[in-house]
Amino acid sequence: MNKYLLYAPMAIFGLAGLMLYIYFIGESNESAFRENLVPELIGFCLEGFFWIGLLSYVQKTKEHDRRKELWLSLRGSLRSFLSYLDIAFLENNAEPISSAALEQNPEIIDSLLKKLEGNELDLESMVLLKKTSINSILLIRDLVPVAAQLSAAHMSWWIAISDSMRRIKDSSSREKLEKHTMLLLKNIQEFDYLKY
Repeated sequence: MNKYLLYAPMAIFGLAGLMLYIYFIGESNESAFRENLVPELIGFCLEGFFWIGLLSYVQKTKEHDRRKELWLSLRGSLRSFLSYLDIAFLENNAEPISSAALEQNPEIIDSLLKKLEGNELDLESMVLLKKTSINSILLIRDLVPVAAQLSAAHMSWWIAISDSMRRIKDSSSREKLEKHTMLLLKNIQEFDYLKY
């Protein structure tokens, strides 16, 4: 609805300019109004059309950048958990995934899901994941209003992420921790599908 409100003035200026241009071309009689005022009005309509278009573009770009920053701040709060999960499945002499990739690349989640499905977590990794969940859960919960600024769907999936993180924190066995870690990754995946 908001984008239609932005484009309505452009449409008004564009149609007014077009109608004045048709009037200017179509009328055959010479008059002071036609000779002096109509070209000025056409120029005014064209200026209005282009200025509103430019301002709409600038506003849309700023809104997109703001939404991207919100999305990155949300995904950044999951970085430490995803980093420990990545390290848990790291092969010998392999480099861990960069922080930027953990925050921004949705394909990383697919990769971690596949690794978790085919392998078991060792004891040290489970302890680190549980500690990270304990340290992160308050921040994740506090970010629910930030997710709500993106959309209701983003907020719903962020609440699901928060709930999965809480369940990991409360897990008392390998099966439960792995199950809730898998669920957390799937919730992050759904959150990522929404983009920004």
